[in-house]
Amino acid sequence: MKKIAMFIATALVAVTVAHAQDVNAVVEIYNNGAMALEMGEKQEALTQFQTALAEAEALGEAGAEIVEQCKAAIPHLMISIAKDDLRENNFDSAYELLVKAKDTAVLYDNIEKEAEAVGLINQTLMQKANGFLNAKDFANAITVYEQLMTLDPTNDKAALRLGQCYASTGNFDEAEKAFNVAAANGQEKQAYKQLSNLYFKKAQAAFKAKSLQEAIDFANKSNEYLENANAYKIAGLAAFELGKKEEALPFLEKYVELSPNAKDANQMKNNIAATALQLGDKEKAKLYFEQLITDPKFGPGAQQMLKQINK
Repeated sequence: MKKIAMFIATALVAVTVAHAQDVNAVVEIYNNGAMALEMGEKQEALTQFQTALAEAEALGEAGAEIVEQCKAAIPHLMISIAKDDLRENNFDSAYELLVKAKDTAVLYDNIEKEAEAVGLINQTLMQKANGFLNAKDFANAITVYEQLMTLDPTNDKAALRLGQCYASTGNFDEAEKAFNVAAANGQEKQAYKQLSNLYFKKAQAAFKAKSLQEAIDFANKSNEYLENANAYKIAGLAAFELGKKEEALPFLEKYVELSPNAKDANQMKNNIAATALQLGDKEKAKLYFEQLITDPKFGPGAQQMLKQINK
């Protein structure tokens, strides 16, 4: 309110006698707006300033100073009212008024207020979209995040959350596109984590559907973005089922390396040792059997196999 008050201080202008009556009428309208603003009636103040502007412009040179004051006050007031709406989570009305504020600021060559309005437009849409995301209303969240991306194709946070929404609805192709945009614009760590998880889900689905080579390919893609122990496990099991034992071993070794405390870690170690022995790699077989000696389930068999290897 203090900012607006500064505009009011210079409202009165020198006028010719011929235009005095008209100018006085416009000044009265302007002052009515100033009074409404002082009383906290922002919408009424905005209406009065807009009326004063239109009538002052009709006066030509005689109304020039009032025009200047109104053009300074109007976008400022629009933004102020929009901020009030934002505080009440009235996103739609805030957005509508901020767009008007931006367009008005452009019309009045007010670069500062244009920039402020643009920033608040993005903030409004982000808050609205985040609300939908938190409520798991992915369809509406996608609509608003897409709107944000249209306004700013480099909006990394919007792109990241857009990808999360698409992934949650099973639209992995669009999710991947969004995550790549996020990665390219400052969200690489988080985007790659999401991409890794996305490809892991694809690997899971492919493995379940017995599309085993596809499961391996997706698991490898998951690990390209971020190492995922379970992706290595899926790749290893899929390779085993395809009869590709040499290919399976390094996948399963990586799984037990990354998840040494997994419930099935010793089962996998036993599989690795037995497979290595079949492939003639006694050293690797010995290494993994030795890790199983104290295991209640696999220990006795491991000790027996070690005796054979050490003969």
